[in-house]
Amino acid sequence: MPALRLHFLTFLSVLILLAATVAAVPLAARPWQVSSSPDNSPVVTKVEPPNWWLRLTPQLMLLLSGRNLEATGVTCNLQDLGVERTQATAGGNYLFVWLKLGSELKSGTAVCRINTPTGATSFELPLAAREPTIHRFQGVTPSDVLYLIMPDRFANGDPTNDEPAESPGSHDRSKPRAYHGGDLRGIREHLDYLKDMGVTTLWLTPIVKNGATEDYHGYGAVDLYAVEPHLGSLREYQELVAAAHQQRMKILFDIVPNHVGPKHPWANKPPLPDWFHGTVQQHLNSSAPVNGTFYGEAKNQGHDLFEAIVDPHAPARLWQNLTEGWFVDTLPDMNTENPMVAQYLLQNAVWWAESSGLDGFRVDTFPYISRQFWSRWHAALRRIYPQLTTIGEVFHPDASVTSFFAGGRKQDDGIDTGVSTVFDYPMYFVLRDVLLNGAPVGRIADVLRHDALYPRPDNLVTFFGNHDVARFASAEGSSAAKLKLAFALTLTLRGIPQLYCGDEMGMPGAGDPDNRRDFPGGWREDSHNAFSEQGRTREQQQLLAHVKELLRLRREHAALRDGRLWHLFSDETSYVFARESDEERLLIIFNNSKAREIDLILRDTPLQPVVSATRLFGEASVKRSATGLHIDEPAQSLSIFVLN
Repeated sequence: MPALRLHFLTFLSVLILLAATVAAVPLAARPWQVSSSPDNSPVVTKVEPPNWWLRLTPQLMLLLSGRNLEATGVTCNLQDLGVERTQATAGGNYLFVWLKLGSELKSGTAVCRINTPTGATSFELPLAAREPTIHRFQGVTPSDVLYLIMPDRFANGDPTNDEPAESPGSHDRSKPRAYHGGDLRGIREHLDYLKDMGVTTLWLTPIVKNGATEDYHGYGAVDLYAVEPHLGSLREYQELVAAAHQQRMKILFDIVPNHVGPKHPWANKPPLPDWFHGTVQQHLNSSAPVNGTFYGEAKNQGHDLFEAIVDPHAPARLWQNLTEGWFVDTLPDMNTENPMVAQYLLQNAVWWAESSGLDGFRVDTFPYISRQFWSRWHAALRRIYPQLTTIGEVFHPDASVTSFFAGGRKQDDGIDTGVSTVFDYPMYFVLRDVLLNGAPVGRIADVLRHDALYPRPDNLVTFFGNHDVARFASAEGSSAAKLKLAFALTLTLRGIPQLYCGDEMGMPGAGDPDNRRDFPGGWREDSHNAFSEQGRTREQQQLLAHVKELLRLRREHAALRDGRLWHLFSDETSYVFARESDEERLLIIFNNSKAREIDLILRDTPLQPVVSATRLFGEASVKRSATGLHIDEPAQSLSIFVLN
């Protein structure tokens, strides 16, 4: 194990800077047999990764699947492509091959011959030059606005892939957990709608091949190097990324290194005995709670494993289920402590980035993987793609937990995860509690008070809805006015805002899967087409206009994108804050209750020199007073002013 770990760290340390993508669809391996004994002759059925690029990495670890692959030797036909070593596993069902890619290696298809005691076979590995990096691997910043799309539920651009031959009975729009027909082409055909709205970055839920008819969501992978056939092909994903870049939009890839689906071939036949944490028959459960009495609470009040892992005094035994347990006790958990697993997952991320030119990764179940893995994975990835953004999912309401996983700072364990940023779940929980349940508005200021815990709080991703929670419009206590306030707060507070597809139409939906309804108009048979103004209801048009106006203001005013945030007033029902850039100061006034007046004292604040205010948005009024500003707030409102 120490030798393997040294090999992996060497691989990470010498990865060279990557600059481009290759649009060509990789060729599949085409094995051939030379043995006269077909029963025990070697067979290669899959090569991972299926292709690679010149001068991207000096080494490459291949995972070959098949049978009778107990190699006595492997040789490749291209000059300056060497085989460093091999390792057959699982009785010859898998063969690991470590290649050395020399600096003089030329483009072409390597044909590598495998000799075994029972015969010989070969496999192919296309090797290509890299393309220029311009407009690729861009990363995201506070100037961006993210838009979450579940491809199967957005638009059906190609009805011919609705039910692939290998997935009979998988397509049925009447069933909430079946495939509905949305695909990558459907997204590409509606980029104009998204561009016109004002979003800049598309986050697609996983597009890799899944195994079950109910895995429309993408989180049950059976092949980490293939696009789900219901969604299209690798070529169509590349075309989508290229089309988005032409529109000056960006693409986030949803990557899931933590686990694969239960139908993955590895589940019952892993490449190594410790490829996973545990086995199908015997494994830990990632959902196990921490007994509430441990932290002095009632016996039936449990703490979650997230809280235990951030406790500097907690031994691994208290939180081991989190990092080694199978998610929802079902999804096979990758053993990222194994250097060969870690190298496989790193190469997979590089392959998707290089194949398409994507701009960042949304990282699923981020805390469920060891922090050491994330530190090494990010360090290697950044040597290749220094601008690429990674956004970690840490689903927890406590900022002391979410900030523990944020990159840019070593925690008490001496580890920096390296992740660019995380989703601001603490703000999500508070925004919903304030707007839907009437919680004190001052709790917004309290969440912001914890920004000191984060190295880069302005990069936190703020949101009020996603594919894992009930739609805001259907939540108890919601209304059209409150939905508008949710958008207004998300688009004026600090951070990188993320919107959920359909919320701009007030789409209803309870918990999973009802929160994943089809976007109206994405299917030719739909009676209403919300992609066009004529197909929207009056209420939908008003809400969309509200969102577009907020996005326009955010685009035109740098202070709303990355200006410093200052608290000015906060209490049970109102929060008044400023966003300040070098060019301007903006005043944002939020009221969650009945109409009221506020006398805002400006002494000893950055706004002390202000003499007047010009309204940009909303219906509040502001006048200069002897001590500062006198504000008249309408009921349930948010207003924006430029301060002079």
